[in-house]
Amino acid sequence: MKTVAAIVILACLLFTDVKGQERVSKGRCFCADKGVNMVLVKNIGKVEIIPPSPSCGKQEIIVTLKNGAGRRCMNPESQFTQNVIMKALEKRSQPVEDSQ
Repeated sequence: MKTVAAIVILACLLFTDVKGQERVSKGRCFCADKGVNMVLVKNIGKVEIIPPSPSCGKQEIIVTLKNGAGRRCMNPESQFTQNVIMKALEKRSQPVEDSQ
């Protein structure tokens, strides 16, 4: 009797279509929302420009604040953020001077 029950349970398991939980891909965007429109320029330590990618379909602008005050997502559509991007690109394209 026990072997018959075991065979029935095994047969049920073999014929059952088991699927894993489907995951809805939300992407790996760093910024959850639109971001802030303005940050004090004197507090900006670093500017990161992350272009759209297959894992996150939107452009992200992330500023790292000085003195360990954290990171902030900027609204890429705001005029202030556009100015920050232009300044960062200008600073990046300037030749590095020797301090010797």
